[in-house]
Parts: sequence; C-alpha cells; structure tokens
Amino acid sequence: MSEPTTGLGIDIGGSGIKGAPVDLDSGEFLRDRLKILTPERPDPEAVAAIVAEIADHFPEAAGTPLGVTFPGVVQNGTVRTAANLPGPWVGTDARALFSQATGRPVRVLNDADAAALAEARYGAARGVLGTVLMTTLGTGIGTALVVDGRLVPNTEFGHLEIDGHDAETRASSGARKRDELSYQAWARKRLNRYYRVIEDLVWPDLIVVGGGVSRKADRFLPHLDIRTPIVPATLRNTAGIVGAALAAAEDHARHA
Repeated sequence: MSEPTTGLGIDIGGSGIKGAPVDLDSGEFLRDRLKILTPERPDPEAVAAIVAEIADHFPEAAGTPLGVTFPGVVQNGTVRTAANLPGPWVGTDARALFSQATGRPVRVLNDADAAALAEARYGAARGVLGTVLMTTLGTGIGTALVVDGRLVPNTEFGHLEIDGHDAETRASSGARKRDELSYQAWARKRLNRYYRVIEDLVWPDLIVVGGGVSRKADRFLPHLDIRTPIVPATLRNTAGIVGAALAAAEDHARHA
C-alpha cells in the first residue's frame, strides 16, 4: 500500500508539547501548529491528556496517521529512558497510553530520531548516501543515525563518557549557557572534542546540527575543526513534528 500523503505529528518536549498536520509530499505544515506548555508535573496521564487535546484541535487530520515524539529511548512503543522529562515514565507503554487517550493508533519514537527522518526526507540530509549523524543541541544532546536513508533508532551518543564526563553535561547548549561560554569558546573547547570522539566511533559522511541553537549556526560552526562536513538543520524546530508524522505514515503503509 502507498504511503499516506498527510499525517499528524506531535512533539513532546520538556517545556512544550506541540503538534500540527503535515503535508508529507512537501514536509510543510497544513495549519499553524498548536503548542501547549508541558505540565509542571509531566506524569504520563497529564502528558497524554495534552496529546489528546492537540490531536482533537485538528479534526481535519482525524483519519490520518498520528506520530508522537518522546525525549528518550523508545523501544516498540515503550519508554526506556526519560532523562529530561521527570515522572514515572520508564517502563510506560507510551504507544498504548497515547492510543487510548486519542482513540487511534499511534507511532511513538525518540525525538532526535524523528528530526533525523525529517531532515533525511526534506532537509539538509536529503539525498545523502552513507552515514548521517544528527545532533540536536539543547538542554541535552540528542543524536540520531541515518545510513543510506534508513534510521538506526535510539542512538544515545549524547551520553558518551568523554574525559570523565557525560558528554551532554559539557557540550550541550545548556552547558554553554550554564558555564557562560561564548559561542566561539563553546565550539573550540567543548564541541570540537565531542565531535572528534563521535567521528572516530561512527565515521559519519555528514553531521547535521539541529535544536534551537541551529538558528545561530554561523556563530559556532565556523569555529569547529573537524574532518566531517557539518551543516545546520533545514527544518529546525519543525523537524520533530514533521518526522513524527512521517514515521507514522510509513508505519501505516507497512502494516496496512
């Protein structure tokens, strides 16, 4: 069966939960996204209620595949890690939880994986063969690996131990702000070291930098001294929503 041409994507983050219907031919939103603040106590039931509210906000997408991102490892719909989203998430069957809340099948996947799918289909990694590493630089570091257009799910290279530290505690955008580093100092002292270790582990052909800080890529990418071509993400903060909708549509086509 052919892949659906529209889908609904919802992106769960530590500060906000946002969603929109997506034209899967172009990767563009069909309507303005809806964003709702993440609850102060983001337990599974509270987040599921917001996911349902966002889904209900787009009645025209009621019959389309629904994809939801989660900021942690997700295996077969079950949450395995939730470092940046407090609450009793680990072990939760998020696919069943969100499906029950919305009354429809749901595909749940890691947020960086969703962003990488979107960039590979519509953005900076489109048409790139070989190994593409996606890094989302924010409060932490999310990573995703796409090989010849196929996702390798749930890589957690943001948590590599480098020089005795969890990598994201030193090299994330959050660490830059915490330690009051300039973009140049952050790139030269922290990101260079991080990306050089990654290069020696997976030898990527391209690195794509996402997350909110990608808007300011010209302030730090020129200061990196690494062997791999590195570019800012094209879709930026829309990538999670677009990738979630795309993943759900692909899942629907496989199982129809």
